[in-house]
Amino acid sequence: MIVGEQKPLEEIWGTVSGHRKVLVLGCNSCVAVCHQGGTKQAEILTALLRMQATQDGTDIQFEVNGIERQCEHDFFTPVTDAVKGSDAVLSLACGVGVQFMAEKFHTTPVYPALNTTFLGAVERPGYFTEKCQACGNCLLATTGGICPIARCAKRLLNGPCGGVNNGKCEINKELDCAWHLIVERLQALGRLDDYEKLFPLKSWAKDRAGGPRKFIVEELLP
Repeated sequence: MIVGEQKPLEEIWGTVSGHRKVLVLGCNSCVAVCHQGGTKQAEILTALLRMQATQDGTDIQFEVNGIERQCEHDFFTPVTDAVKGSDAVLSLACGVGVQFMAEKFHTTPVYPALNTTFLGAVERPGYFTEKCQACGNCLLATTGGICPIARCAKRLLNGPCGGVNNGKCEINKELDCAWHLIVERLQALGRLDDYEKLFPLKSWAKDRAGGPRKFIVEELLP
């Protein structure tokens, strides 16, 4: 899931305070799970913004709504009129949703209410940890299901480094060394030979032509 964190109220207010009618739009998928971006959070944020407007003596009309996902065209039908009738949209989606909306409604300013942080897992209620950086070349089959790109502080592909001490990272003593975990996992799986496999230097180019990546399922195209 995508994990996000709501921006400070002062920063959000600074982006919307110059408008007269603002739609605060929640996104009820990924960022709702971490209790930052759903319709409920949109309602809470709207209440805070209304109070801020009253304190500042600013005349702004806030409308609140939410849809399932802000990264797919099909979900926008219920709010299209509300978006077009607003001076601006304050989106409680991840950065993907904000950009998707900005392209879809290109004459309406769309502002982010969240900082998109990482792709993570729900370890326990209220506790989210980074597991993946969407690097585009998954190594988990060889590393026992533990990602060295996301979970090693140095992103080492052939580790561990010389600084590991009692299974902990030298950069952060509270952080488990990812490669120590990988070795333990491979040993438990009876696949320790995989540790001897060397990965080539990783290219961080998004693709040969550069620019944002894309994924196409031909049979789904119109």
